[in-house]
Amino acid sequence: MLTNDQLSLWDRENFFHPSTHLAQHARGESHNRIIKTASGCYIEDRDGNHFLDAFAGLYCVNVGYGRQEITDAISDQAKELAYYHAYVGHGSQASITLAKMILERAPKNMSKVYFGLGGSDANETNIKLVWYYNNILQRPQKKKIISRWRGYHGSGLMTGSLTGLDLFHKKFDLPLSQVIHTDAPYYFQREDASLSEEKFSLYLANKLESLILKEGADNIAAFIGEPILGTGGLVPPPKGYWRAIQKILKRYDIILILDEVVTGFGRLGKMFGSFYYDIKPDIITIAKGLTSAYAPLSGSIISNDIWKILEKGTDDLGPIGHGWTYSAHPVGAAAGIANLNLIDKMKLVTNADKIGAYLKNSMVDTLIDHPNVGEIRGDGMLCAIEFTGDKSDRIPLDPGLKTGARIAAALLNEGVIGRAMPQGDILGFAPPLCLSKDEVELIVGKTANAIKSVLG
Repeated sequence: MLTNDQLSLWDRENFFHPSTHLAQHARGESHNRIIKTASGCYIEDRDGNHFLDAFAGLYCVNVGYGRQEITDAISDQAKELAYYHAYVGHGSQASITLAKMILERAPKNMSKVYFGLGGSDANETNIKLVWYYNNILQRPQKKKIISRWRGYHGSGLMTGSLTGLDLFHKKFDLPLSQVIHTDAPYYFQREDASLSEEKFSLYLANKLESLILKEGADNIAAFIGEPILGTGGLVPPPKGYWRAIQKILKRYDIILILDEVVTGFGRLGKMFGSFYYDIKPDIITIAKGLTSAYAPLSGSIISNDIWKILEKGTDDLGPIGHGWTYSAHPVGAAAGIANLNLIDKMKLVTNADKIGAYLKNSMVDTLIDHPNVGEIRGDGMLCAIEFTGDKSDRIPLDPGLKTGARIAAALLNEGVIGRAMPQGDILGFAPPLCLSKDEVELIVGKTANAIKSVLG
C-alpha cells in the first residue's frame, strides 16, 4: 500500500470512486490523492503538492478555484433558505433569478429552464420531455434517439446509452434499444484520407440520412450531440458539419438536443457553443459551467416551440409527471447567479477566446514537429494532442502501451494536470477560463517535457 494513514485506509475501505479501477484502488496499488485546497488555476493535496489544473476539475471550474463571491453567495443562501422544493409552482428568489439570467444569455428562441443537479439527469429529463412531446402530438412511435459514437452525454441508463464510448456500455447491458448511433465527426480519424473537411461533413450528413431512412423517420424523435466532441477526444466539428446535420434534422422533423454541459457559459469564447458554430437547437443541456462546480446544478433550456406543446400536454392531462427533489435547489441557484456575474465581471468569455487560441497555437509551435504528434486541435479553451505511431498515415500506437495515460502521468509528475482521453492516445486540456499567458507557457513547457520523457 502506498500510504497507510487512517484517512487513506478509510478511503480504500469505504469510498466507491467513480471511473476508477476498483480492485487496484482497494488493494492499494494506485495512489489515492486527497485534495485539500485550491486557488485560481491551482490545487493542492494534503501532502502539500501543488498542481496547475489544466483540466479545470472535469472541464467545470470555469472561474477558477477559491472565488469568495461564490462561496459567500452559497453561505448567505444557506443561512436564509437552505432548501425548499420547486414542485407545484414553488420557487425561490435565487432559482427564479437564475432562470432569467440564463435565458438572457441563451439563444433567443429559448423559453424556459428546468433545473436538475448534473448533466446526466438533465439529459434524462430531455429524453422524457421529447417522448412526452411526441405523445401529446399523437406520434407514439416517434421515440428513437440518434446519438453519435464517441459522444458523451452521461452515465445513467438512458444517458449512458446515449454516450458512444465502450467503457460506459461494457457489461452494463447498454445501449438501450431506443438509442442508435451514427458516425462521429472525427476528421483526423476519417477512413478516406482524400476527403476535405466539407466533403467529410457531407459524407456524415448522408450517413445520418441513410440511418434515418433505414429506421423510418416516423420513428426518430431526436438527435443529440455536443457542439464539439468532449470526452470522446476534444474534437471540433469539420467545416460545414452542423449546417449539413441541421438541414437533415429539419427535413425529417427531428428535435435537436444540443449538449452544452462542457461548452456552455464561455468555454469556446462565446457564451454558448450554439453561437460559436451557428447551431439552432430545440433543447440545450447545461451543467458544469453553470456554477463552475461550486455547487451541483444542471439545466434543460427548452425552446418556445417545445414549450407550447408541453403546456398543451398539461391542459390535456394535468400536471406534468416529472421532477427531482433537488430541482432548482436554492443553494445551487445562488452559486449559479454569483458564477454568471463573476464570468461577466472577469470578462472570462473574452479571455477564453484569446488565451484559448494562444494555448493551441503555442502547443502547435512547440510540439507539432514531434514524430508521434499526429494532430493538435481545439477551439476556445479546449485543446488536445493526439499521438500516433506514424503521423503521415495516422497509424495509431499500440493500445497496450497506454501512451496517452503514461504521458498524462508524466505531466502530473511535472506539476500539471492534463487528461488521458478514452479510446485513443489523446492528451486533453480544458483549463479554467481565467488562465493566463504565463500559465499557458508553463503548461506547454511541462507537456513538452512529459512527451519527451515517454516518447523521446
